[in-house]
Amino acid sequence: MEEINEFISVAQSFKIKGSVIKAEKITIGHINTTYRIFTDGEDDYILQKINTDIFCDPYSLMENIMSVTSFLGKKILKNGGNPKRETLKLVETQDGRYFYRDDTGFYRMYIFITNSTSYNTAKKPILFHNAAIAFGRFQKLLSDFPAHKLHETIKNFHVTPSRYSDFIKSVERNASGRADMVSNEIDFIKERKDFCSIITDKIASGEIPLRVTHNDTKLNNIMIDNDTDEGVCVIDLDTVMPGSLLYDFGDSIRFGASSAAEDEKDLSKVYMDLSLFEEYTKGFLSEAKDTMNETEIKMLPVGAIMMTLECGMRFLADHIDGDKYFALHYENQNLDRARTQLKLVSDMESKINLMNKVVEKYS
Repeated sequence: MEEINEFISVAQSFKIKGSVIKAEKITIGHINTTYRIFTDGEDDYILQKINTDIFCDPYSLMENIMSVTSFLGKKILKNGGNPKRETLKLVETQDGRYFYRDDTGFYRMYIFITNSTSYNTAKKPILFHNAAIAFGRFQKLLSDFPAHKLHETIKNFHVTPSRYSDFIKSVERNASGRADMVSNEIDFIKERKDFCSIITDKIASGEIPLRVTHNDTKLNNIMIDNDTDEGVCVIDLDTVMPGSLLYDFGDSIRFGASSAAEDEKDLSKVYMDLSLFEEYTKGFLSEAKDTMNETEIKMLPVGAIMMTLECGMRFLADHIDGDKYFALHYENQNLDRARTQLKLVSDMESKINLMNKVVEKYS
């Protein structure tokens, strides 16, 4: 009750229309603390307390979000859309800022997007397809945004060679003493050392452009219209940073096209569903392909493998470190998570020719 009262009190510091009726906690998402603020005015609102343990520089984070949402709003309006619904809309504080800070924390507020739902899993393929359209549109609208002006909110977040280096340090440190028990998994990752730098090398050479990337393109970061099942708005922009479009496409496939849960123990159940890969590729390219170069399009399957390998090595590194980063619900869960990702990598590698044909079909 104390937390609810805190959020109701903070809400008064923003320029909301009407009076607050109640606050209701939203439990989707594990980083920030989020409440829906109900009012007797025309809008409800989303009020979030930013986790400054994870996002150590919330000012730079908010600068990114203000720049990107403002840019998107102007593009959407120019195209005849509804920027209040199709992109996150920040609410000003009473003193004209887009964040509020006091001794309880660092807060921001968005207008609540009505008649829409965030799903953790695609209960039907059309949801995955429509999420792909939404993320592809996000990339298209931001294709001419100067990505180099954005701040890194989490350093080297999807810089896979850096993740590989961190992984090797964890193995050598072996803080938990578990490294000897996962030698097969360690060797699997070491065999792909050179692969880890393919995307970053091509960004450095200019073969693929530096772009605005969302960096957390799971299904639950799309608001889906309750009536049409269409993707309405891309949300959770905390990890918007400079990077490669391949990161966003790849992470969606890693998460959404897997046949099994992220911690499935029976690896015989784990594979990449090629039909879901096709659904996503079709939707994504229908929006984004005209703003992509030929190398980016051809490398979409590489992005899927890269993001899955990167996630696998992060899970395995945390297991070896003694489970310091990812929250656990049972012992050795990070190892189960790592093994599913590495199984997906192996399966994607075996299907790379089929994946390439799907990309060619829709490009």
